[in-house]
Amino acid sequence: MTTTPDLQARTDILRIALAMDDAGFAPSKSGNVSFRVEGGFIVTPSALPYRDTKPHDLVRLDLEGNILEGARQPSSEWRFHAAIYRARPEINGVVHTHSPRATALSAARHPIPAFHYMIAIAGGHDIRCAPYATFGTEDLSRYAVASLEGRKATLLSNHGVIAIGRDLDAAWAVAREVENLAGQYLDILAAGLEPVILDSAEMTRVLDQFATYGRKG
Repeated sequence: MTTTPDLQARTDILRIALAMDDAGFAPSKSGNVSFRVEGGFIVTPSALPYRDTKPHDLVRLDLEGNILEGARQPSSEWRFHAAIYRARPEINGVVHTHSPRATALSAARHPIPAFHYMIAIAGGHDIRCAPYATFGTEDLSRYAVASLEGRKATLLSNHGVIAIGRDLDAAWAVAREVENLAGQYLDILAAGLEPVILDSAEMTRVLDQFATYGRKG
């Protein structure tokens, strides 16, 4: 039986998945979304268009990947969702996109440097690009977790983007900004210009500012 908190989690997952689809970040039903719940997480199913997905189609798993609830197969990328939740107890939402401009950079295996201070939204001085591994594999999960160390986003080589957050809205905000930054960076490179990279000291100041941004007092 689906509990009230689980129903809210399922509603939020579908809301973000549809927003991702509307933004063009999930071509051909690519990408996936999950949210941590008691005893594990709920994730979008495999091979079902988001427009056709209902709350009961989502799949609940424990952190080892055992299916606890759901008649469908979970996303083929459930392994890195589980690995992220195991490694990062402060994270409750994971959004994986194939957004076009960030995916283009991932195909070049090119990280995004600190050409703009908003790189700090991803939690560090750059947005790394994890090594390539076949989708859905344990190797990809290991690479993703390592590349996300101290970060809220990473590119996946020849694949796409993972964004994480304290909740799904926070993860989705990071995913959108990564795509925005990727487009700006590609525009600079396409113009034949050399971006000026902010140094480590400045990025440390920016991260300190981000830590208290919007807080009272």
